Amino acid sequence: MFSSLGAFGLLLSTALGQGYANDNSTGGYVLKQGPLDTPWTTTVGTKPWPEYPRPQLARSNPEQWKNLNGVWEYKNSTKNEYEGLSGVSVGGELEGGQAVLVPFCLESALSGIMGTWTLYSWYRTTFDIPSSWKDRVVLNFGAVDYEATVFVNGKNVTRHVGGYWSFNVDITDYLNDNGTNELIVYVFDPTNLSPYNIPMGKQKLTPEHIFYTPCSGIWQTVWLESVPTDSIDKLDIDAGADGKINITIHSSSNRTNADFILYEKDSTEIKFKTKVALNSPQIVTIDSVELWSPDSPTLYNISVVLGDDTVTSYTGFRTISRGEVNGVQRPLLNGEFVFIFGTLDQGYWPDGLHSPPSFEAMVYDLKALKEVGYNMVRKHIKVEPALFYQACDQLGLLLIQDMPSLATSWERNPDGPNPSGAPSLEQDVQNEFDRQLTVHIEQLKSYPSIVIWVIYNEGWGQPWEKYNGVHNVSADFLLTDLVRKHDPSRLIDSVTGWHDHGAGDFLCGTPWYSGDTSPYDPERIAFQGEFGGIGHNITEEHAWKVQKSIDDVIYTYELDATIEVWNFRAHMIFKELEYQVKEYGCSGAVWTQTTDVEGEVNGMLTYDRRINRMDKEQWRADIQALYDAAASRR
Repeated sequence: MFSSLGAFGLLLSTALGQGYANDNSTGGYVLKQGPLDTPWTTTVGTKPWPEYPRPQLARSNPEQWKNLNGVWEYKNSTKNEYEGLSGVSVGGELEGGQAVLVPFCLESALSGIMGTWTLYSWYRTTFDIPSSWKDRVVLNFGAVDYEATVFVNGKNVTRHVGGYWSFNVDITDYLNDNGTNELIVYVFDPTNLSPYNIPMGKQKLTPEHIFYTPCSGIWQTVWLESVPTDSIDKLDIDAGADGKINITIHSSSNRTNADFILYEKDSTEIKFKTKVALNSPQIVTIDSVELWSPDSPTLYNISVVLGDDTVTSYTGFRTISRGEVNGVQRPLLNGEFVFIFGTLDQGYWPDGLHSPPSFEAMVYDLKALKEVGYNMVRKHIKVEPALFYQACDQLGLLLIQDMPSLATSWERNPDGPNPSGAPSLEQDVQNEFDRQLTVHIEQLKSYPSIVIWVIYNEGWGQPWEKYNGVHNVSADFLLTDLVRKHDPSRLIDSVTGWHDHGAGDFLCGTPWYSGDTSPYDPERIAFQGEFGGIGHNITEEHAWKVQKSIDDVIYTYELDATIEVWNFRAHMIFKELEYQVKEYGCSGAVWTQTTDVEGEVNGMLTYDRRINRMDKEQWRADIQALYDAAASRR
């Protein structure tokens, strides 16, 4: 089986074991029993996430792509075995190989591993190339946490750093002429291991209360694509309420332009067609468009043709801006003040952790919010698969998108020396954060539902905290300018909460405030970045069955004895917010939170999604009252 891989491939293959003879074999995989499951856990099977994963640059014809999700081989290592980009050294201490279900975090039950401290990991699978694929073959990863080195047939083809971002590599020149190909991925994920400091959000090697079980390894779809030699690499699309589309078609082709086609709404009839120059922003104007909004999430399909390469995409026409309305700074959607109201959306799952068990499960959360009238979700210091953002576009949910934060505490490294390449000095940490912030904006900026970027969640990872308390005010302004440079079409919430330094479009302050927060600033948009948080303790059946998490439930802001009391308390808090909207300048708010997560029990839904706590009639009325109060101030 390995005779065609060469000596380097033999070394890796021997270390990983003989594995499975068939592409994405189901042999050996066993679903683990985790602390809690969901209604979708046992329906996942061994071919998870079959959907084409990249809707804004889609080659979704079944003849053009191949999904590599499924059962792979996995080996854990307790030490660094990667020795530079040109080779791999494998020691004899490695444990026996196991079956792992991709794409689920190694710590999750759905992965079949449910590991802890999975700092260094090997993955292996095999694949065949369809005989109909004649040109180039590109290998795509939705996301790998945190540092991935990829080998095809024993050859190092790429290395990628960053646990939330997609990446790809042309592997054509590394493929075997005939027969099976071998794919190996080596992953290093320090999470909050000292001395590393990486964008990681709510993950923690030792979970506690508001910090959750970490996610290591491959956690989004892996797939192959057949692409022509002249191909489209990326599309940047921003469509405004004035009918103007700012589009950049990125390509390394020697051609000068591509065909841009926009279709009538819900139709294959062409509405507009033109040629667009490659690799530079171009403006095209479309007449008589319907605008995108939460009440009417109208989308238009797009095709871009470059020679033999055709990709599909979509857009929604809308403009997010800020302006003064009756003397108050407001967020404007298509020129109108819209009260932005939604939940803090953590995006964690008891069976898959970072990875929802299925598309159906992922969309279930969003539909539950939309059903009671929320018009927004704040994706909290986490990034989701591309299909999540498409679902928000389709459902009409405004998105506040956080940048994943740096660590706030560190675990001691028990194994001594660390691998090279990761930042250790403070300035290196900031430089890497800035680089990944840029990648973050560039990868997500074409989704019409995203209306606000968040740079820092409260003080988490701010230079204010990292430089021994020295107040580095300029950093917030520099990063705000950086985000505006890469995306001038959206608003920016530079800091949600304390350690606000005056940057960005929002201030999360109120007329009443504590020493940790800031007072109302009439020069910026007043916004409740996070509030509510009332909890309701549930029975063991719906709880994350880890003793530390159970013990931490008492740290919830408030625990209400019954669901009825929880709903009544929510009604009272809504009334207080309604007064802020009527009497002061509050322009939006974020309720904590969509679901329970491990030791937190303050969700609209329980962590297993089996209980919806909301009295839907009451919540619809209370949310509508907020919109009515805002409308009275227009």
